[in-house]
Amino acid sequence: MKASIEQTELLKAMAKVQSIVERRTTIPILSNVLIEAKDSSLYLRTTDLDIEVLDKVEAIIETPGSLTVGANTLYEIVRKLPDGSRVEFLNEIGSSQLEIVASRSRFFLSTLPKEDFPIMASEEYDFEFSIKAKVIKRLFDKSKFAMSSEETRYYLNGVYLHPCIENEKNILRAVATDGHRLAKFSHEIDEKVNQMSGVIIPKKTIYELSKLLSEIDDDIKISLSPNKIIFIINDIIFSLFSK
Repeated sequence: MKASIEQTELLKAMAKVQSIVERRTTIPILSNVLIEAKDSSLYLRTTDLDIEVLDKVEAIIETPGSLTVGANTLYEIVRKLPDGSRVEFLNEIGSSQLEIVASRSRFFLSTLPKEDFPIMASEEYDFEFSIKAKVIKRLFDKSKFAMSSEETRYYLNGVYLHPCIENEKNILRAVATDGHRLAKFSHEIDEKVNQMSGVIIPKKTIYELSKLLSEIDDDIKISLSPNKIIFIINDIIFSLFSK
């Protein structure tokens, strides 16, 4: 692999993908970010086995390739590099090290094989629709405070998102409860969304999505299957198993 990218763009992408990485895990590969250099872009992917985040950022690709390195370590390195500097990734075939060159700095990071990195299986989605980012964020913001923190009641550790009809209007509703209090917030939508199935979106996903949605003012796309839900937010693909 030989690729270069502007530090500011790389920092933005790494801030989005590394936030779901567990700092303490018994599976070393889950601490890593999968970097794929191809098609004039760097693809950055992380997962905790329940959630997967994929972001794409433009780069100069001289030699395509892919590898995994520690996500938090890479993020801290990029964060401390001079603003606007050019960051170069170098990895020779067969090497277990990634060389990072930027300005007068040079770093060497150990890698793990990309084959060990778990990727969520793709599948057909039964339903998809588009919605304003500010609408879905408002649904989450108005209900998430009532989510439960008890691990034994995992089905309450999230927000239940579902369509319904109220006063002859099509409504998308977010509901959260911890068994003592309940928060419910609704927003009028078009008729098509009434075809979606209700899903429980986990607490960790709610907080991560809220951060991403706060930076977006456009439509986002949501796709659902019986087992998975995907949020497509510009170049970011946020996947998770639904409950």
